[in-house]
Amino acid sequence: MPFMGQLSCEDFFSGQSAALAGGTTHHIDFVLPVEHDLLRGLESWKVKAESACMDYSFHMAVNQWNHQTESQMEAVVEQGINSFKFFMAYKGALMVSDSELLEGFAACKRLGALPMVHAENGDGVEWGRERVFAAGVTGPEGHSLSRPPVLEGEATGRAIRLAAFVGTPLYVVHVTSIDALREVAQAQLAGQPVIGEPVVSGLYLEESRLWDRNFTHAAQYVMSPPIRSAEHGVAIKQALAGGVLTVVATDHCAWNSSQKAMGRHDFRLIPNGVNGIEERLHVLWQQMVVPGLMTPSAFVSASSTAAARAFNLFPRKGLLAAGSDADVIVFDPRVTHTLGVGAGHSAMDTNLYEGMQITGKVTVTVSRGVVVWENGVLTVVKGAGQFVPTPPHAPLFSGLRSQGRPGNVAAWPTAYGPTPVLRDGDRAQHAAEACAA
Repeated sequence: MPFMGQLSCEDFFSGQSAALAGGTTHHIDFVLPVEHDLLRGLESWKVKAESACMDYSFHMAVNQWNHQTESQMEAVVEQGINSFKFFMAYKGALMVSDSELLEGFAACKRLGALPMVHAENGDGVEWGRERVFAAGVTGPEGHSLSRPPVLEGEATGRAIRLAAFVGTPLYVVHVTSIDALREVAQAQLAGQPVIGEPVVSGLYLEESRLWDRNFTHAAQYVMSPPIRSAEHGVAIKQALAGGVLTVVATDHCAWNSSQKAMGRHDFRLIPNGVNGIEERLHVLWQQMVVPGLMTPSAFVSASSTAAARAFNLFPRKGLLAAGSDADVIVFDPRVTHTLGVGAGHSAMDTNLYEGMQITGKVTVTVSRGVVVWENGVLTVVKGAGQFVPTPPHAPLFSGLRSQGRPGNVAAWPTAYGPTPVLRDGDRAQHAAEACAA
C-alpha cells in the first residue's frame, strides 16, 4: 500500500501467507483511489491481488468528493464492494471534510453500502503534531502525545451523530480509547446501528513502548490512532467481552525498520502501521479466552462470524456448515509457543509481539478445501486466492428506511403538521398555480 511517501513491504502473497499460518482464511483489503479516482484505484488493486493465495474482498476508500464520486461509488458497488472508508484524519492526504462525509454517508445509504470511518479529529491532530514537534519532541513518543484520546473520542462522536442524521449504519474502525468506546456504547444504547472494531494490538500493548530508548523498537509501535495507556486496553477488553465491540481486526500495514527510520528525527515522517494478521487469533485467545473474559464460542464470533455478518458474507463465510466455503482451522488450546520474527511469515523484520508467550495455537488451516498449514509447514500457491464479492444491503440496514433525514424534505417527520408549511397569503397564489398547471 502506498502511504506517507513509501510503499509498505507486504504484498498480497506474503501478507496472506502469514494470515493462513495464523488461521485467517479471508481478508478484506483497503483500496486507495488513484488521484481521487475510485475506479482507477480499484483496477490498481486488482493487479496487486493477482498474487493472492487465499480468498479476499475489498473496501474502497473515499478521500475527496467531486462530481464523479457518487457515480463511481455506484460502479464500485456493482463490482462487488459494499463498504467505503472515510478518513477524518491525515489532513492534506486522505482526510475528508464534514460536508464530504455527509455526502458519502448519504451515498452509502442509497447504495446499501456500509460507511466506515477512521475517527480522529484531523485538524486537532495537525495542530498537536506541529506544537509537539516545535517543543523539541521529535521521537516516536511525539506521535502519541500529538493525537490523544480526546481527539479520537470527538471524531467518533461526530461521525456517529452525522450517521444518525443521515440515517445510515456506521462502522468505526480501530477503536483504541475509552473516549471513542463511550461514544459507540452510547449510540448502541440509543438503538443506533454502530459497529465498534477493536484491533488486536490494543488488547495487549500499551503506549510506554513508544518511550523506549531504542528508536527501532519504539518506532515499530507507531500506528493511528496510537496505542494507548494501559487503562484504555482494560476498557477495550471489557467492551469486547460485553459485546459493545465485536469485530476484532488488525489494521495490518507492514513496514520494515528501514522504512520506519525515515522518521528518525521527525516522528511525523514515521510510516503509520503495525503487524498483526498472523498473530491476531493467538493474541485474541491469550488475552480474552485464557483469562476467562471470553468463551471459545465468543472467540469464534469476534474473530470470524461477526465480520462475515457485518460485510454480508455470512453464511458463505464465518460458518462451519454444509454449503459454506471450506475454510476451516484446527485450534489446539494446549500447545504453547512464542510469537516473533523468527516464528512468523510476514515480510517485516520486526514484530510487535516479539517474545509473547501464547497458550493455544492454530495447528491446521484449510483454505478452499485444501490444507495449507499443518505441522508448522506452509503450503500455499500464488494466485490461488479468489475475489469474493460483498453484496450490498447487509443485515445492519434492516429497518433503516424510517431513520434519518430522507431526501424528500416534505417527508421529514414532525409533530407540527405538513412540511413545508403553506402560510397565510400564499394559499391563493398556490391555488392559482395549481389551476394553471
